[in-house]
Amino acid sequence: MLLNVSYNNKQISRKIDAELGKPFPLATRIKMRGIGSSKLIISEASVQINNLLILDNNRNQCNIEMRPNGIIVGFRSLLESYGLIIPYYKLVLYKGKADEYSIYRDDYYIKIEAKKKDKATHRFMAKVLAAKADASPTRLEDL
Repeated sequence: MLLNVSYNNKQISRKIDAELGKPFPLATRIKMRGIGSSKLIISEASVQINNLLILDNNRNQCNIEMRPNGIIVGFRSLLESYGLIIPYYKLVLYKGKADEYSIYRDDYYIKIEAKKKDKATHRFMAKVLAAKADASPTRLEDL
């Protein structure tokens, strides 16, 4: 789900917390060595997201925040902040071309650049994949 997260709206915060869980406590963030990505350059996006990104002439960039049950892909358009809320069970993440990662949720997708020398981005994506693997059910009875 794509949400405008510019303002401190309790209803939107509850919606995000219900879908992804509350943010990690500080001690857990330190143990995980961070839960946020660096600045990521968007190379391509779905129609809904692209319509927001083309409104201004700034470079299209985003960041990713990990939560216990999913991720938030945040980006800005004009003076508004938007978040693509993706629970792990709907997250599809794969490395496409040599310099690109693709992040999908239903009809939404974002493709980000990841150069070979950009080790921090590759490590963060590996951390997201590991968290998704830990969160997914492993037995048929869990479904």
